[in-house]
Amino acid sequence: MVTQQQVESALQSQRSLPQIRLGDALIQEKVITEQQLNDALQMQSKDRKMQLGEILVGMNAVSKEVIRRVLAQKLGIPFVVLSKFQFDPNLIKAVPGDLVRKHGVMPLYQTESRMVVAMGNPLASDAIQEFAFYTRLKVDPVMASQEDLDAVIKQFYGEHGDSQNISDLVSELDVGAESTAESALSSTITESDNTLVRLVNKIILDAFERGVSDIHIETVKGNKPSRVRFRKDGVMSHYSEIPFNFRNALVSRIKIMSRLDISEKRQPQDGKINFEQFGPAKIELRVVTIPTTEGLEDIVMRILAAPKAVSIESLGLSAYNLEGLKKLAIKPHGLLFVCGPTGSGKTTTLHSLLSYINTPDRKIWTVEDPIEITQEGLRQIQVHAKIEWTFAAALRSLLRADPDVIMVGETRDPETAHTVIEASLTGHLVFSTMHTNSAVESVVRLLDLGLDPFNFADALLGVVGQRLARRLCTSCHRAYSASDDELEMLAHEYCAETDLAPADVLAQWRKQYMLESGGITLFSAEGCPKCEDSGYKGRVGIHELLINSAGIKRKIHAKANVPEILHAAMAQGMRTLRQDGIEKIFQGHTNWEQIRTV
Repeated sequence: MVTQQQVESALQSQRSLPQIRLGDALIQEKVITEQQLNDALQMQSKDRKMQLGEILVGMNAVSKEVIRRVLAQKLGIPFVVLSKFQFDPNLIKAVPGDLVRKHGVMPLYQTESRMVVAMGNPLASDAIQEFAFYTRLKVDPVMASQEDLDAVIKQFYGEHGDSQNISDLVSELDVGAESTAESALSSTITESDNTLVRLVNKIILDAFERGVSDIHIETVKGNKPSRVRFRKDGVMSHYSEIPFNFRNALVSRIKIMSRLDISEKRQPQDGKINFEQFGPAKIELRVVTIPTTEGLEDIVMRILAAPKAVSIESLGLSAYNLEGLKKLAIKPHGLLFVCGPTGSGKTTTLHSLLSYINTPDRKIWTVEDPIEITQEGLRQIQVHAKIEWTFAAALRSLLRADPDVIMVGETRDPETAHTVIEASLTGHLVFSTMHTNSAVESVVRLLDLGLDPFNFADALLGVVGQRLARRLCTSCHRAYSASDDELEMLAHEYCAETDLAPADVLAQWRKQYMLESGGITLFSAEGCPKCEDSGYKGRVGIHELLINSAGIKRKIHAKANVPEILHAAMAQGMRTLRQDGIEKIFQGHTNWEQIRTV
């Protein structure tokens, strides 16, 4: 095959074929025996990185040519003659050479949601997954000869990639820099300087590939270098230092990418970067500039979450919280809040709830700042404070737009709070967020904003409180038997500020988690290359759910304080954030060092 149309036609035909594994296909063609397949599968079980085809070739059970023929005939994978294929130059420019050379994979063309790539082994899942992660597209593999692949990769990408790391780029910036001539050097350095452009791209790409949530660029007065730090899994770490004479150009470059005013240094600015316009990856970043001292500015860039909503089942909710949230989400009207500090996953939780109820028979509007996650079927609005298109203003307009469900990105002032109450009392289901420490504190905060306690009590469905704790690395965490002192300490913390008895809680844990050997297993952080020796990889959600009831309504009517409302909520089954976190310790997701900080 030599054209895109031929490949597309073959891929369409492939989708109609029944699914069959390579080993089964080779057995059907009678080119290997059952014993040879079993031997190869046993070898693969010892090293999952080895492909089945490679093992069989190494065993001299079959040749590469036979495997290619079987793949084409039995699995329907098209074979492309790359020497005659018309490549898309824009796609070649968008996919980085390092990624292409690493896996020996050549991009052929892309559609709106898919990318087709040529590979020597189209069953190599690691390469397909990395291309899909990097491009945010579904990857369809086709087959090509290794000779063709080597030739076209060399032709379009060269033999060697740009292997410079961040230290090399910083060193390149620093060549010839004299610490006593800042003004003279600054006049010759611009935001379009080639090395600076590559440096900014490198910072963003490195952060994205490491799973970083925030990039902090901190400028310092005098001749001290600017500092770049990353926040990953909630923890800040050093990344690099940039020569002082490049700080103004560095800030200006990021402002240009964010479409901000490069001349405005006295006031903070908010913007957004669509990195696809500047580099080889589909990344969106939210940018804020903060004026500091002596005319300098700091920049914080948040790498926005994946553009698709996750399912509500994948949030890590306890059975009580999951069942309760699902019941609240399908109510015809009312008000549901998700609360927590910045970066605690509130937007992810809200969009999971919206995804759960996003059906053709519902009209769902969202008002957000910014729009981080998009969903088909939602009508999403971006607020714009400069033209007075605020949360409250947009919400008032939506009440006349025949909504069934409204999601308000944040309730931060009395006007928005009164408007969401009005919307929920007029037959609409309203979701929103608040920056508060717990579910119960959210109730008291809303009353402090001047809401009528009777209207508020009638409108409220519930409040979700949440945090994110660092998750133990599953590759290196170490199991150990918890001591009596450690279990008593956890029981005491579990019962703090409640009427529960530590002895009763401890007895319940022994009944639920004790092994036949008589101990309770917990896990500690160790450290390995997969988690960069931190002992942690990823984060786990910690939740609490306050469900409004007759007892809670009476407390709201009386404007009760936090302890009184908490006591009433726990009497009906609510588990606090700390209690949910301690349960996740016993489930092996995290440890006390992380939970005590939430």
